Amino acid sequence: MTLATLVLLGLFLSLGRWQWQRGEAKQDVWAEYRRDAEPIPLGTRGLADLPRYARIEVTGEFEPERQFLLDNRPHAGRPGYEVLTPFRLTNGRRLLVNRGWVPFTGYQDRLPDVALEAIGQLTLTGKVEELPVAGLPSGRAPPTLNADWPRLTTFPTHAELEQALGHSLEPRLVLLDPAMPHGYLRDWKPPGLEPARHFSYAIQWWGFAVVLLVLYFALNFRRVP
Repeated sequence: MTLATLVLLGLFLSLGRWQWQRGEAKQDVWAEYRRDAEPIPLGTRGLADLPRYARIEVTGEFEPERQFLLDNRPHAGRPGYEVLTPFRLTNGRRLLVNRGWVPFTGYQDRLPDVALEAIGQLTLTGKVEELPVAGLPSGRAPPTLNADWPRLTTFPTHAELEQALGHSLEPRLVLLDPAMPHGYLRDWKPPGLEPARHFSYAIQWWGFAVVLLVLYFALNFRRVP
Protein backbone atom coordinates (compact mmCIF):
# COMPACT_ATOMS: atom_id res chain seq x y z
CA MET A 1 0.00 0.00 0.00
CA THR A 2 2.87 2.38 0.78
CA LEU A 3 4.51 1.73 -2.58
CA ALA A 4 1.24 2.21 -4.46
CA THR A 5 0.56 5.42 -2.53
CA LEU A 6 3.99 6.83 -3.37
CA VAL A 7 3.62 5.97 -7.07
CA LEU A 8 0.15 7.50 -7.32
CA LEU A 9 1.18 10.52 -5.28
CA GLY A 10 4.08 11.23 -7.63
CA LEU A 11 1.80 10.75 -10.64
CA PHE A 12 -0.89 13.13 -9.34
CA LEU A 13 1.67 15.81 -8.42
CA SER A 14 3.37 15.51 -11.82
CA LEU A 15 0.09 15.75 -13.71
CA GLY A 16 -0.91 18.78 -11.67
CA ARG A 17 2.40 20.51 -12.37
CA TRP A 18 2.12 19.65 -16.06
CA GLN A 19 -1.36 21.16 -16.34
CA TRP A 20 -0.26 24.27 -14.43
CA GLN A 21 2.66 24.78 -16.80
CA ARG A 22 0.35 24.34 -19.78
CA GLY A 23 -1.96 26.95 -18.28
CA GLU A 24 0.91 29.41 -17.90
CA ALA A 25 2.04 28.78 -21.48
CA LYS A 26 -1.51 29.20 -22.79
CA GLN A 27 -1.86 32.39 -20.74
CA ASP A 28 1.11 33.86 -22.61
CA VAL A 29 -0.47 32.85 -25.93
CA TRP A 30 -3.79 34.46 -25.03
CA ALA A 31 -2.06 37.63 -23.86
CA GLU A 32 -0.21 37.87 -27.18
CA TYR A 33 -3.40 37.06 -29.09
CA ARG A 34 -5.37 39.81 -27.36
CA ARG A 35 -2.63 42.42 -27.66
CA ASP A 36 -4.05 45.20 -29.82
CA ALA A 37 -0.89 45.99 -31.75
CA GLU A 38 -0.71 48.38 -34.67
CA PRO A 39 -1.25 46.48 -37.93
CA ILE A 40 1.84 45.72 -40.00
CA PRO A 41 1.56 46.37 -43.76
CA LEU A 42 2.09 43.02 -45.46
CA GLY A 43 3.99 44.46 -48.41
CA THR A 44 5.90 41.86 -50.40
CA ARG A 45 6.20 39.43 -47.49
CA GLY A 46 4.22 36.21 -47.33
CA LEU A 47 1.99 35.28 -44.42
CA ALA A 48 4.38 32.43 -43.60
CA ASP A 49 7.13 35.00 -42.95
CA LEU A 50 5.19 36.61 -40.08
CA PRO A 51 4.58 35.34 -36.54
CA ARG A 52 1.32 33.59 -35.89
CA TYR A 53 -1.36 36.01 -34.64
CA ALA A 54 0.53 39.00 -36.07
CA ARG A 55 -1.91 41.81 -36.89
CA ILE A 56 -1.46 42.87 -40.50
CA GLU A 57 -2.85 45.30 -43.05
CA VAL A 58 -3.54 44.28 -46.65
CA THR A 59 -4.90 46.15 -49.64
CA GLY A 60 -6.77 44.53 -52.51
CA GLU A 61 -10.25 43.34 -53.35
CA PHE A 62 -12.49 40.42 -52.47
CA GLU A 63 -13.30 37.73 -55.03
CA PRO A 64 -16.71 36.70 -53.69
CA GLU A 65 -17.64 34.48 -56.62
CA ARG A 66 -15.71 31.57 -55.06
CA GLN A 67 -16.10 31.20 -51.33
CA PHE A 68 -15.75 28.31 -48.90
CA LEU A 69 -17.85 27.41 -45.87
CA LEU A 70 -15.87 25.67 -43.13
CA ASP A 71 -18.20 23.11 -41.61
CA ASN A 72 -18.24 21.86 -38.00
CA ARG A 73 -17.34 25.24 -36.51
CA PRO A 74 -19.61 25.59 -33.45
CA HIS A 75 -19.98 28.81 -31.49
CA ALA A 76 -21.48 29.00 -27.99
CA GLY A 77 -22.84 25.48 -28.44
CA ARG A 78 -24.54 26.25 -31.74
CA PRO A 79 -23.54 24.56 -35.03
CA GLY A 80 -22.42 26.72 -37.89
CA TYR A 81 -19.82 27.62 -40.49
CA GLU A 82 -16.94 30.02 -40.97
CA VAL A 83 -16.83 31.96 -44.25
CA LEU A 84 -13.55 31.97 -46.19
CA THR A 85 -13.40 34.51 -49.00
CA PRO A 86 -10.48 34.89 -51.45
CA PHE A 87 -8.80 38.29 -51.37
CA ARG A 88 -6.55 39.40 -54.26
CA LEU A 89 -3.77 41.76 -53.25
CA THR A 90 -2.65 44.66 -55.41
CA ASN A 91 0.46 42.66 -56.41
CA GLY A 92 -1.69 39.78 -57.70
CA ARG A 93 -1.16 37.34 -54.82
CA ARG A 94 -4.20 35.80 -53.19
CA LEU A 95 -5.04 34.87 -49.62
CA LEU A 96 -8.14 33.69 -47.77
CA VAL A 97 -9.92 36.00 -45.35
CA ASN A 98 -12.03 34.40 -42.63
CA ARG A 99 -15.02 36.75 -42.52
CA GLY A 100 -16.55 35.15 -39.43
CA TRP A 101 -19.16 32.68 -38.23
CA VAL A 102 -22.69 32.10 -39.54
CA PRO A 103 -25.24 29.74 -37.96
CA PHE A 104 -26.42 26.45 -39.42
CA THR A 105 -29.68 26.92 -41.33
CA GLY A 106 -31.23 23.70 -40.05
CA TYR A 107 -31.02 21.98 -43.43
CA GLN A 108 -27.98 20.14 -44.77
CA ASP A 109 -28.88 20.99 -48.36
CA ARG A 110 -29.54 24.68 -47.70
CA LEU A 111 -26.36 26.65 -47.11
CA PRO A 112 -26.47 30.16 -45.63
CA ASP A 113 -26.41 33.11 -47.98
CA VAL A 114 -22.92 34.63 -47.76
CA ALA A 115 -23.04 36.57 -51.03
CA LEU A 116 -20.86 39.67 -51.16
CA GLU A 117 -21.36 42.39 -53.73
CA ALA A 118 -18.39 43.74 -55.65
CA ILE A 119 -16.78 46.38 -53.45
CA GLY A 120 -13.63 47.30 -55.31
CA GLN A 121 -10.29 47.98 -53.71
CA LEU A 122 -10.18 48.30 -49.93
CA THR A 123 -7.79 47.92 -47.02
CA LEU A 124 -8.36 45.23 -44.40
CA THR A 125 -6.76 44.45 -41.05
CA GLY A 126 -6.70 41.09 -39.30
CA LYS A 127 -4.61 38.44 -37.58
CA VAL A 128 -2.49 35.79 -39.25
CA GLU A 129 -3.74 32.30 -38.44
CA GLU A 130 -3.16 28.71 -39.52
CA LEU A 131 -5.78 26.60 -41.27
CA PRO A 132 -7.73 24.55 -38.68
CA VAL A 133 -6.56 20.95 -38.37
CA ALA A 134 -8.78 17.94 -37.64
CA GLY A 135 -8.05 15.79 -34.63
CA LEU A 136 -8.84 12.65 -36.67
CA PRO A 137 -8.34 12.12 -40.41
CA SER A 138 -11.91 10.85 -40.66
CA GLY A 139 -13.15 14.32 -39.69
CA ARG A 140 -11.80 15.87 -42.89
CA ALA A 141 -13.78 16.60 -46.04
CA PRO A 142 -12.10 18.44 -48.95
CA PRO A 143 -14.18 20.85 -51.05
CA THR A 144 -16.04 19.13 -53.85
CA LEU A 145 -14.52 20.16 -57.16
CA ASN A 146 -17.70 20.07 -59.25
CA ALA A 147 -20.07 21.69 -56.74
CA ASP A 148 -21.61 25.14 -56.89
CA TRP A 149 -20.18 28.01 -54.89
CA PRO A 150 -19.89 28.49 -51.97
CA ARG A 151 -18.36 25.07 -51.42
CA LEU A 152 -18.66 23.19 -48.16
CA THR A 153 -15.49 21.73 -46.64
CA THR A 154 -14.24 20.43 -43.31
CA PHE A 155 -10.61 20.93 -42.24
CA PRO A 156 -9.25 21.27 -45.81
CA THR A 157 -5.55 21.33 -46.59
CA HIS A 158 -3.84 24.22 -48.34
CA ALA A 159 -3.35 22.12 -51.49
CA GLU A 160 -7.05 21.17 -51.59
CA LEU A 161 -8.12 24.80 -51.39
CA GLU A 162 -5.72 25.76 -54.17
CA GLN A 163 -7.01 22.93 -56.34
CA ALA A 164 -10.62 24.00 -55.81
CA LEU A 165 -9.87 27.65 -56.63
CA GLY A 166 -7.56 26.88 -59.54
CA HIS A 167 -4.79 29.26 -58.47
CA SER A 168 -2.17 29.67 -55.77
CA LEU A 169 -2.93 30.85 -52.25
CA GLU A 170 -0.99 32.00 -49.22
CA PRO A 171 -0.52 29.00 -46.89
CA ARG A 172 -2.16 30.82 -44.00
CA LEU A 173 -5.33 32.85 -43.72
CA VAL A 174 -6.34 36.17 -42.15
CA LEU A 175 -8.93 36.50 -39.38
CA LEU A 176 -10.82 39.67 -40.23
CA ASP A 177 -10.78 42.17 -37.36
CA PRO A 178 -14.16 42.43 -35.55
CA ALA A 179 -14.30 46.17 -36.24
CA MET A 180 -13.95 45.71 -40.01
CA PRO A 181 -17.06 45.69 -42.24
CA HIS A 182 -18.14 42.93 -44.66
CA GLY A 183 -17.97 40.19 -42.00
CA TYR A 184 -20.09 38.09 -39.68
CA LEU A 185 -19.73 37.10 -36.02
CA ARG A 186 -16.02 37.28 -35.13
CA ASP A 187 -15.36 36.22 -31.55
CA TRP A 188 -11.81 35.07 -32.28
CA LYS A 189 -9.95 32.96 -29.73
CA PRO A 190 -6.78 30.85 -29.87
CA PRO A 191 -7.50 27.15 -30.49
CA GLY A 192 -7.56 24.74 -27.56
CA LEU A 193 -8.60 25.12 -23.95
CA GLU A 194 -8.61 28.41 -22.09
CA PRO A 195 -5.85 28.94 -19.48
CA ALA A 196 -8.36 28.73 -16.61
CA ARG A 197 -9.32 25.20 -17.66
CA HIS A 198 -5.72 24.02 -17.37
CA PHE A 199 -5.38 25.64 -13.94
CA SER A 200 -8.58 23.96 -12.75
CA TYR A 201 -7.33 20.58 -13.98
CA ALA A 202 -4.07 21.13 -12.08
CA ILE A 203 -5.97 21.86 -8.87
CA GLN A 204 -8.04 18.71 -9.40
CA TRP A 205 -4.93 16.53 -9.72
CA TRP A 206 -3.44 18.06 -6.58
CA GLY A 207 -6.77 17.51 -4.85
CA PHE A 208 -6.53 13.81 -5.73
CA ALA A 209 -3.06 13.79 -4.12
CA VAL A 210 -4.48 15.25 -0.89
CA VAL A 211 -7.32 12.72 -0.83
CA LEU A 212 -4.83 9.91 -1.40
CA LEU A 213 -2.75 10.99 1.59
CA VAL A 214 -5.82 11.29 3.80
CA LEU A 215 -6.94 7.78 2.87
CA TYR A 216 -3.45 6.36 3.42
CA PHE A 217 -3.09 7.76 6.94
CA ALA A 218 -6.70 6.92 7.82
CA LEU A 219 -6.22 3.28 6.82
CA ASN A 220 -2.76 2.75 8.27
CA PHE A 221 -2.85 4.72 11.51
CA ARG A 222 -6.33 4.00 12.83
CA ARG A 223 -6.52 2.73 16.35
CA VAL A 224 -7.08 -0.99 16.81
CA PRO A 225 -9.80 -1.71 19.46
